[in-house]
Amino acid sequence: VPMGVLSCMKYLMFIFNVLVFAGGTCLMGVGAWVAVDPAGFQDIVATRAVLSAGAWLLLAVGIALSLLGFLGCCGALRRSRLLLLL
Repeated sequence: VPMGVLSCMKYLMFIFNVLVFAGGTCLMGVGAWVAVDPAGFQDIVATRAVLSAGAWLLLAVGIALSLLGFLGCCGALRRSRLLLLL
């Protein structure tokens, strides 16, 4: 495999993982916003229990995606197979 193709794949994987990290960070932010100020979202969701559970779910998924995106970025830059498999 030519070296240019490997270099291109490295940067494409890095960019993809940055996007995953950014999406996870956005989900984390929305989850924190809903957890701290649920009044604005009361009209959308009928019960407060569902709103609270949804906020914690968004936080958990956001944290997981941010962590995976960060590890993927590190793996792509270092060409670490273990980090990329995580």
